[in-house]
Amino acid sequence: MIVAVHLRSITAIYLSSIALSGIHCQITTVSKVPMKVGDSISIPCLYEQKYSDNVKYLCKGNVWILCKIVIATNQQPCSGRFCISDDTKQGIFTVTITNLTDEDKFFWCAVKILLLDVHQYFELSVTTGTPSLYVSQKEITGHEGGSVTVLCRYIYPEVPRWCRLGSSCLTAQTGSIDGTTMEINASVPNVFNVTMSELRTESSGWYWFASENQQMPVHITAHELSSTTATILRPKTTDLTVIPSTTCQTSFLLTSTETHTAPAANVTVNGTGSGSPQDEHQSFTTVIIVTTTMVLLLVVVPAACLGWRMIMHNKSKPEVWDINVVSDACSFCNRDNIHHRHLHISSFLGKYFTILHTCSADKTDEVNNI
Repeated sequence: MIVAVHLRSITAIYLSSIALSGIHCQITTVSKVPMKVGDSISIPCLYEQKYSDNVKYLCKGNVWILCKIVIATNQQPCSGRFCISDDTKQGIFTVTITNLTDEDKFFWCAVKILLLDVHQYFELSVTTGTPSLYVSQKEITGHEGGSVTVLCRYIYPEVPRWCRLGSSCLTAQTGSIDGTTMEINASVPNVFNVTMSELRTESSGWYWFASENQQMPVHITAHELSSTTATILRPKTTDLTVIPSTTCQTSFLLTSTETHTAPAANVTVNGTGSGSPQDEHQSFTTVIIVTTTMVLLLVVVPAACLGWRMIMHNKSKPEVWDINVVSDACSFCNRDNIHHRHLHISSFLGKYFTILHTCSADKTDEVNNI
């Protein structure tokens, strides 16, 4: 009889404690996250698959029974500075808090189960200085078969660990977690790099850096490599031929997984590659014009200079006819019979041709006399 009474008392105390505190150890999340005032943070809360259809919520307060619900999955996804989303496939709901203040400190991830809600406590350490763990990029995206690198800065003497939510931690410099190859690089003081290679879609999920009793969550997304994405990431060499040029450099950067088609008419490539007939005709016409211009310059310029010098030379000579020149010219035609005719002409060339005509006439008279 006494034993039965004690059993009932113990059972009542146990049930009352559960009703007041809820059920622990059915939700897994971070314990303490260092943050800076004004930043934002997303906290993952892993729950058992049997709770996939239950309402999840975030409760704020130091004591569970006194905490206040700030956001829930059966409400709007965002309310003020708080947002919530539920991935029932992976069994993780995520709460996001923006514009952090020093009052954002104690929170609870919780799942509603009648009166016995399951919950798990986590704490934010919000300061105005540099956090003890700092990750600049908390959302990283990669592709199947590719790799991503996560960088973490820390101030503790202990090197952080790299872990996956609901799984294990990397215990060596190289290894794998759930089939994904990982490599740690801690050669730079207070800098911790993790490279995840040979990504698979199963590599997507929540990871965190852990140092002492603090964690910094990071979400990795590995997209499936579709045929379109594979074509863009690994283009054929025959699709586009780029010929180097000393006057122009062209670079192409593909940052999207969508198909990009560039019309050939909008790109001009310098070199010996094939071009359109209009471009070839225009080039040929340009060559002809340039060549013709050069030839004309080579012919016209010297001729103009020679003509100018002849004009200046003639102007410098007297206009009076030199009788010695006429006599010498007639003597050259016929030394025995010379009849001189004085001719008045205005230019040197006129005089010269007139003298030749006179000499020719005299020669004709001499022949007739004979």
